[in-house]
Amino acid sequence: MLPTTTSRGRSSSSTSRTTNPLFIQYLRRIIKWQQMDVEYTFWQMLHLCTSPKVVYQHTKYHKQTKNQWARDDPAFVVICSLLLAVATLAYCAAYDHSAAHAVFVVISVLLFHFLFIGMLLATFCWFLTNTYLREEAPNSHVVEQRVEWLYAFDVHCNSFFPMFVMLYVLHYFLSPLLVAHGFIPVLLSNLLFMVAASYYHYLNFLGYDVLPFLERTTFFLYPISVVIVLSPILILSGFNPSRYFMNMYFSQRL
Repeated sequence: MLPTTTSRGRSSSSTSRTTNPLFIQYLRRIIKWQQMDVEYTFWQMLHLCTSPKVVYQHTKYHKQTKNQWARDDPAFVVICSLLLAVATLAYCAAYDHSAAHAVFVVISVLLFHFLFIGMLLATFCWFLTNTYLREEAPNSHVVEQRVEWLYAFDVHCNSFFPMFVMLYVLHYFLSPLLVAHGFIPVLLSNLLFMVAASYYHYLNFLGYDVLPFLERTTFFLYPISVVIVLSPILILSGFNPSRYFMNMYFSQRL
């Protein structure tokens, strides 16, 4: 149980002292597969696609037992990276022309699409929530709570996985249709990307809405309206996102 009264300065300094050891411990556990809870990770992945609110209900329990919102187990990131690498290799087997280029594609997808962009988005949300969305403390004797950067990255990973299922796995099996010419491929491709992007932002909203010290978290739902407005425009303009992104890596085979 957290203490209910302390000075603001004391809580801030204690937070900064505990964050680094937790992050270092998190990184160390990446190479220790036997310490990862793989079964629970797959349970989370399944429910993120079917009942995401259940996952964040368990996040509350995690806070009560571990005294931190972020996962202390890197299994989710490790397994998600492995699944992403396998899916990318499947695309390379179907559309690529050389082993060297396939290696480049896998590395770029893992490091850039998943990790680098994920870290940028997590940093943006971490800064936004801590700077603008935290509730005002009623007095100086109330514990100052902040969003952990590692939790912001967890939220991104949670939101990314269903999008991975739609835009990497489902898209792979539909790709012969989606990359074809014509109105139907354009329509289906845009609808698939619209649903995936909207669900990503919805899960992003759930991840921050569960934190009791944040307010105005509906801000994270606003990008969904932008996606919905843009989709008909892209469809009418004939833009096919599937062909666009596939051409980035496999233009010789399309």
